[in-house]
Amino acid sequence: MKAYFDLKGRTAIITGCSTGLGVQMAKALANQGANIVALARRQDKIEAVANEIKEQFGVETLAVKCDITDTEAVKAAVKKVLDHFKRIDILINNAGTGAIAPAEDITDEQFSNEVNVDLFGTFKVAREVAKQAMIPQKYGRIINIASMYGLVGNKIAGSSPYHAAKGGVVNLTRALAAEWGKYGITVNAICPGYFYTPLTKETLDTPSFKAYADTVIPAERYGNEGELDAAAIFLASDNSAYVNGVMLPVDGGYTCV
Repeated sequence: MKAYFDLKGRTAIITGCSTGLGVQMAKALANQGANIVALARRQDKIEAVANEIKEQFGVETLAVKCDITDTEAVKAAVKKVLDHFKRIDILINNAGTGAIAPAEDITDEQFSNEVNVDLFGTFKVAREVAKQAMIPQKYGRIINIASMYGLVGNKIAGSSPYHAAKGGVVNLTRALAAEWGKYGITVNAICPGYFYTPLTKETLDTPSFKAYADTVIPAERYGNEGELDAAAIFLASDNSAYVNGVMLPVDGGYTCV
């Protein structure tokens, strides 16, 4: 019997792996046998996550503190992972932030920070992982966590910097897929819809937002914990080898209407 999504022996870096969707996807890959590198800014959080995953799934884990907006820190983090595991097979670029305000009130600092973290930070990590590990080994799976907001606008909560940055991630994904496909590297993006995370819970729980969601999401609900897992596992696996430069919305149908 063929194990289509077996990731045993693979090493996966997940950025923003201190809370929320990053931790969920890290556990999903660990469940398939991948060794996990939890990468984020808060050492205590990522150590707790790494220890929990190791205990729960029996895979090897590593906690690496890194600010993805710091180029030298990213270089050092990737080197640390390579020194430990000798290779990097999977990268999930999940780290991000979100500024919510009417576009006319967004500050330069808010816009700059959003692009610096969500777009430029994603590029910095992808660039370094490709350069140090995936191009030399002629293999890699890069999964950028964009957003359905990278594909469309919204009328409920002004977040123009987030739309711009995630839209950038969408086309960055295509550009990297086109450049690195010849090295056996696939670069794809998952575009999540509304999921509960520490960043979104307060907004999603407001009555006005729930009413809006019922109107614009064909599924008439938010995404449940674990509903991104299968998409991440598929794109991380060998069986997605001929899937490259794809944007996969996991949004309950938001972007189809």
